[in-house]
Amino acid sequence: MDWDQFDLNPKTIAALKKADIKSVKEILNLSGADLQRLMKLPSADIQCLLKTVSHTLRRNSMLTALQLYQDKDNFPSQHQKLSLGCSVLDNLLKGGIPLVGITELAGESSAGKTQIGLQLCLCVQYPYKYGGLESGAVYICTEDVFPSKRLQQLIDQQHKLRADVPAEIIQKIRFGNSIFVEQAADLDTFQQCITRRLSLLLARGMVRLVVIDSMAALFRSEFGPAEAALKARYLQTFGAQLHSLSTRFRTPIVCINQVTDAVSESEAAQCSWRAVGSRVTPALGITWSNQLLMRLMVRRVSLPGHSPGAASHCAGSTRTLSVVFAPHLPPSFCYYTVQLEGVKGTK
Repeated sequence: MDWDQFDLNPKTIAALKKADIKSVKEILNLSGADLQRLMKLPSADIQCLLKTVSHTLRRNSMLTALQLYQDKDNFPSQHQKLSLGCSVLDNLLKGGIPLVGITELAGESSAGKTQIGLQLCLCVQYPYKYGGLESGAVYICTEDVFPSKRLQQLIDQQHKLRADVPAEIIQKIRFGNSIFVEQAADLDTFQQCITRRLSLLLARGMVRLVVIDSMAALFRSEFGPAEAALKARYLQTFGAQLHSLSTRFRTPIVCINQVTDAVSESEAAQCSWRAVGSRVTPALGITWSNQLLMRLMVRRVSLPGHSPGAASHCAGSTRTLSVVFAPHLPPSFCYYTVQLEGVKGTK
């Protein structure tokens, strides 16, 4: 410890060195009387030493959320988000996906969940200036084969989707080389994946995004109705492990989730986290919901003049992305379409 950097008189600094006290921790672990005996200084000098050390530590103390928000220019990393690659979607989420915490993306089949997941895997590779994290992504598939052809389409069309990024920057990024695909069809494989291979990639700085597609598939056939408690323990364990990785490496965890039909209109109305106008709810229940920082839901909606069936087969048909809950966002939604170049919000 360089004691000269502290606002102490030379006599106290010399006494610290002579007593071979090398850290602030040593000072705080000793009583005033012990310090006075070791350093052979008057009580007033010891009290001044303790006050100076304590004041230095307080300058690095925890801050409230309001203090961080009010002084956000001095804490840019606290307000950083991962862009979705579209200004409309980013505006809905006030910048994009938070870097710390689990974000769930739930919705029915063909609503565009996987499309958003793939788009995030490309967005994370852009420079910070353009909403990326200058790193790669891990995409964990739990049921379907990874959509490599669709990913290549998105890579080829990046110059159209990301018109805000200079062409020379897009050309320099080797998108396909920084997306690591894992297949985990059961709980044991998934456990090994997140505790071993995923941890290694994060520790080496090779990835800054994890997409799990999907969480519900891991539990669909593993547990019966009588094993609800065991299922809940697994969900809590996985949630804690994912939270730990996200916090430690400031890495967004995006979990795609399936939905189940609501039993009745009255019961559906009681679910405050139900998407407006929808009779489906995210799978995995309240235990999993409590692990989430933010829940988003996607739905297909009928186009004017078309029946729901016709809209569902129409390329580029309209969808909605809804914020169901988040600590920093009100419940809200926007429309988007899935085009050849990717997911694009509509005003």
